[in-house]
Amino acid sequence: MTRERIKKVLPACVLLAAAVVAGAFLLRWAHMRFLQQAYPCGYAEIVTREARRNGLDPALVYAVIRAESNFNPEAESRAGAIGLMQLTPDTFEWLRRRERDGGAFSESDLRRPDVNIRYGCRFLALLMKKYGVRRTALCAYNAGMGTVNAWLKDAAVSKDGRNLDRIPYAETRGYADAVEENYRQYKQLYHI
Repeated sequence: MTRERIKKVLPACVLLAAAVVAGAFLLRWAHMRFLQQAYPCGYAEIVTREARRNGLDPALVYAVIRAESNFNPEAESRAGAIGLMQLTPDTFEWLRRRERDGGAFSESDLRRPDVNIRYGCRFLALLMKKYGVRRTALCAYNAGMGTVNAWLKDAAVSKDGRNLDRIPYAETRGYADAVEENYRQYKQLYHI
């Protein structure tokens, strides 16, 4: 190739390289924006405060909220769980009595993000402390402590009494998988 030919082609090559780099940057930016919309950090002030107050990783709280209600404070399950972190009125009442924090809250207050996240974080922290294994605690959050306690006593389900080698309920298995994936995404996206 002659020098004249190189001089003519070089600017086009530089422009093409710049376009490729810019295109890759734009694709990465668009992908990150898409993921941030798919994995929002709603109610950040409340989540941060309550996670810190309860010794929880905020990314785990966001992961649970996303799996439970997808950030809809009006969400209600078939089982009667309410709000962002999907607490049942019975669990809410049990936590209030246990914490001696009766307050003037009623069942309808579970739709309030501040109340729901406050008690949801308390419950999640209690489960994390009780079980010491995140996946086991998440299973208890979904299926209940009584159910998980029985699973942990069953050698066909748990060899060590702490970890669930097999999760008998498909719904709970799917829930734990979803929260773990959400958690991974939140950690990766937001470095929290």
